[in-house]
Amino acid sequence: MLDIRLNQSISKLCNGQSRRDCLRVGTLGPLGLTMAHLLQQQSLNAEEAPQRRAKSVILVYLGGGLSHHDSFDLKPEAPAEIRGKYKPVSTCVPGIQICELLPKISGIMDRVALIRSGSHTNDHHETATNWALSGRFGSAFGDFPSIGAVVANQLGFAGQIPPYVAIPHNPSFTWELGKSAFLGGRYESFKAGDPNQAGYRVRDLVRTTALTDKSIERRRTLLQAVDSLARQVEGSDQIATYDEFQKRASEMILSPQARTAFDIEQEPADLRDSYGRNMFGQSCLLARRLVESGVTFTTINYGGWDHHGKIFESLDKKLPEFDMGFSSLIRDLDQRGLLNDTLVACFGEFGRSPGVNKDAGRDHWGPAASMLFAGAGIQPGQVIGATDDHGGYAIKRPVRPADVAFTIYSSLGIPPRRQIHTPDGRPVEILDQGELIQELYS
Repeated sequence: MLDIRLNQSISKLCNGQSRRDCLRVGTLGPLGLTMAHLLQQQSLNAEEAPQRRAKSVILVYLGGGLSHHDSFDLKPEAPAEIRGKYKPVSTCVPGIQICELLPKISGIMDRVALIRSGSHTNDHHETATNWALSGRFGSAFGDFPSIGAVVANQLGFAGQIPPYVAIPHNPSFTWELGKSAFLGGRYESFKAGDPNQAGYRVRDLVRTTALTDKSIERRRTLLQAVDSLARQVEGSDQIATYDEFQKRASEMILSPQARTAFDIEQEPADLRDSYGRNMFGQSCLLARRLVESGVTFTTINYGGWDHHGKIFESLDKKLPEFDMGFSSLIRDLDQRGLLNDTLVACFGEFGRSPGVNKDAGRDHWGPAASMLFAGAGIQPGQVIGATDDHGGYAIKRPVRPADVAFTIYSSLGIPPRRQIHTPDGRPVEILDQGELIQELYS
C-alpha cells in the first residue's frame, strides 16, 4: 500500500480522534499464479451469475446514522423521551406513515420500498461504516473493499468514464472509509467534488492553465521523488497502477463523454432548483447524469447525521434538505425511464438510540435502522421488517449489512460468493455470509 497525503485537512468526530498528514508505505508479496489457481479461476469465471436486474447503482449514504425514530419508523405511542417531537403523516401508500418533515418523500412511497429492520451489532462509526459499505465485518481501517470497488473490479470501465464515482468523495469521519482495500488503487472511486460549488468543475477533467517555471520545477521534483520511491518499493499495487492512473486521467481529460457527464451546468435552472441548491441536492442530480452516461456505481456521501445533542434543531434543517433531494432523484429517474434498470439504495451505518439523552440528542445504535430501496425490479409501496414498540430492536426480518451487499451484487449480476484475490494471490470471497433480501422482489 502507498498512501501519500499532502496538506490534507483533518476532521474530528464525536470520539475526538484525528490523523496527521502521513506517508505510509506497505508491501505485499508477488502474485502467485499456480496451475491450481488458474483452474480455480476458470471455475469461478464459469459459475452461473445471478440474473442482472440493474445497469447502475446509486447508493445514498447517510453517514453518521439517520435517526429512524424521527424519519421512517416513528413510535407515536411510545413515551415522550422515545418518540421525540415529530408526528407521523400518511403517505401516498395507504397504511404507510413517515415523518411530517418528509412530505415530498411521502408522495413517492409508491415508488420505493422501506425496510425498517436494518440491524447489526456495532456502534462505532468507522467500523460500522466499513461493514455497511463492504458487507464484511473487519477493522475500523477497512480490511475489505467497498461494494463500489468490487463492482469496478468485476465489471470494469465502460468507455471513457470511471465505473465507480463518489460524490463529493468517499464517506469520511476521522479518515476516508469504504475504500478499495487490497484491490488497490485502480478500483478506487473517482472523487467528483461538490457539484453545488459555483463554477463547478471536476478536478482532472479540466485542462490546467499555464504553469510558471517555478511551478513546473516543483512538480518535476515531486514526480522525481515519487519515481524514486516507486523503484524502492516493489510489489506495491498502488505504485504498479500509477501509470495506469495517469493514462486514465489523460484519456478522461480529453474525453467528451466524461466532460459532458460531469457538466451539471447543462441542466435547466428550474430542475436544479427542484433538487435543492445545496451539496446533497446537486449531488443527487449529478448522480442521475452519471447514470445516463453509463457510470455503474455512484455513491452520494451525505453525512452529518451524528446528532448526539440538539437533534431536533438539526433535523429541522436537515430532513427537508434530504426530502427535496431524494424525492427529486426518484422522480427524475422514473420520468426518464432510468429507474427500471437503476437500483437506488439509501442507508447509513446504523440508527439512533431509542431514548433522547441529556443533551437532547440520540446516540449510536446498531440494532435498528431504516433503509430505502427503489428501481431495478424492486417491488415498491411496501414495508419490510419491523422494530419493537420503542424502536430499539428489529423483531421482524432483520436485515444485515451482508444481506444489503448481497442484494446489490446480485442486482448487477455479480455472484456474491465469487472469490477475488489479494495481490499475493490469496483468495477471498466477496461476501462470506448474507442472502438476497427476497422480499424486495415479491
